[in-house]
This record gives sequence, C-alpha cells and structure tokens, in this order.
Amino acid sequence: MKSSLIACLLLSVLSVEITLNNAITTQALEKLKESSWASFIVEFAEVELSTGGALSELIETINQLIEQLQEELQDIHNKYSRRTDEHNRDVTRLEQEIQDAAKDIFTGQDFIDNVLIPQKERFQQSLVQLKINIEENRRVLDGEIVNRKRQHEQFLSNIAELNEAIGAVDESLGLLSQISNPSLIQFKRVQTNLGRIQTSFQNRSSFAPIIKALLELATEQNFTDQGSVQQLVKIFNELRVQFVDSLNQETADESQAETKYTERVAQLEKEFAEFQRSVLIKNSELAANEQKLGETIVYVGQRKDDKETLEAQLQAENDNYAAETDLYTRTVTEYNKEIDISKQAYGLLTQPSFESYVRSTVGI
Repeated sequence: MKSSLIACLLLSVLSVEITLNNAITTQALEKLKESSWASFIVEFAEVELSTGGALSELIETINQLIEQLQEELQDIHNKYSRRTDEHNRDVTRLEQEIQDAAKDIFTGQDFIDNVLIPQKERFQQSLVQLKINIEENRRVLDGEIVNRKRQHEQFLSNIAELNEAIGAVDESLGLLSQISNPSLIQFKRVQTNLGRIQTSFQNRSSFAPIIKALLELATEQNFTDQGSVQQLVKIFNELRVQFVDSLNQETADESQAETKYTERVAQLEKEFAEFQRSVLIKNSELAANEQKLGETIVYVGQRKDDKETLEAQLQAENDNYAAETDLYTRTVTEYNKEIDISKQAYGLLTQPSFESYVRSTVGI
C-alpha cells in the first residue's frame, strides 16, 4: 500500500485548507507551505511544469491509487462477508450439536435414574424373594418328609399292635373254645392276653368299653361258668372285629397319606422347579440390565466429553471471529482513511488555482 504517499496526503489535508472554487489567497499559500506534503506537491509541480510537463501523470497516479484502494477494500468486505457466513454456519452447527449432546445426556441420565436402576433393584429384590421362596419350599419339603416318615413309623407300630392284639384275641378264643374242664392255667393265660391288650389300647377310647367288659367277666369265678365263658367268646369276637376294622382303616389311612404325600411332594418339586426357572430368568434379566446400564453410563460420559469439546470449539470460533472482526474493523477504518486522504489529494491537484499558484511560483 502506498503508505508514505498516503501519510503525506494526510498531513496536507489536515494542515491545509483550500477552497476549490476560489483563487488561493496569500494566507492559504502561507499555510500550504507549512505542510510537507504541500511542499512536495509544489516542488513536484515546479519540476514538471518547468520542464514543460504537466500534472496529469501525478493526478492519474493518485486516481489509480484510489481505485486500487477501493478494490482492495471491496475484496476485504467480500472476504469478511464469506467469513461471517462461515462463522454463522459453524456457530449454528456447533450450537445444534451442543443441544443434541445435552439432550442425549439428559435422556441417557433419565434412562439410568428412572428405568435401569429401579429395574435393577426390582430384579435384585425378586431374586431375594425367590431365594426366600426356595428356602421355604425346601423347608416345607423336609417337613413333609419328616412327617411322612413319622406317620409311616406310627402306621407300622399301629399295625404291629393290632396284629399282636388280634393274635392275643385269637389265642384267647382258641383257649376258650377248648374249655371242658377249665383249669387255672387257661384262666391265667386268658388274663395275661387281656392284660397285654389293655396295655396296648388303654388310650384308645373306642376299645375301652369292650376291654373293660372283658376284664370284669374274666374272673376265676365266671371262668368256671359256661354262660360267662360264652359271653367272653362273644365279646372277644366283637373286639376282634374292631381290631380288624382298625387294621383295615390304618391300612386305608396309610394308603391315603402316601398318596397325599406323593402329590404334595410333586407339587413342591414343581414349585421348586418353577422357582429355579424364575431365578435363571431373573439372573439373565439382571445381567442384561447391568450390561445396558454400563453401556448407557459410558455413552452419557462420552456425550458429556463431546459436549465439552463442542463448547470449547464454539468458544474458540467466537474468539477467533471476534479477533477477525476487530482486525476487519481496524483495516476498513484504515482503508477508508487512506481513500479519503487520496481523494482530498486528488481534489487538491485538480484545482485550477493550484496549477496557477505553482506556475506563478516558478515564474512560468
């Protein structure tokens, strides 16, 4: 840029006032001489005119300078306009990407806080409850097994007692059927059998009346009486029928208890299998939940990093554009100043009074 020329022009314009439509006064000439740029123009004009030249070349040079400065200024405007468009596009894009990142962060964190974590807690609670259910199921099964074992042992004991009682009754009946001349030995044998029966079934109310009747009849005196003996036989037979009925009932009850036990065990095993299947499902769901939770946490972290990077880029872009705008403003101001000075110099040189002044000075 023609900085030296423009600087001289600026000094001239700021220190000299020339009226374009009037002759140069003595005062104006004196003031013109105070300017180094004006002195340069006068000296240059004296040389040109004294050698038969003209000021047209100097005027043309200044005019070309003005056009060049204006073209350069327009190019600066155009570049800044393109830079502004680019800046606006970048800012719009970065702000949109920042908004997208913020939305992703909010959505991801909301998904973590309100879906994945509560879901994980529900799965864990379900597993705890299933563990309790399984333990309770096994406890009940163990109880059923123990109870069934106790019931069966009681059944075997009852069957043994009934069989023993039936055997005692049968033996007593056999002894009573053989009586023709009752002996003390037979009496004692029947008494012993009744004692065994009483001992075994003293707590069974259903047998108590018959056993009591037998004991009342089974005295030595009644034993020698044929009528009493026949009554003993009758009561023994009734007792035997009750023992057999009890034996059959015990067997039926045992069969029913075994069936009920088998069904109950099958039910408990089915429940246990269902609990186990539910545990597998919940563990699978929990594993999937934890994987999704981990992936979402990583994703949210990545989007936070993205947002910070984008915000830094936006800040850098704004800072760069602000610096470029400041440079643009200062450059445009300088160019406008140079153009204005050049135009004033051009106006000075094209005044007829200026050329007359120079000619008069050199004596042409």
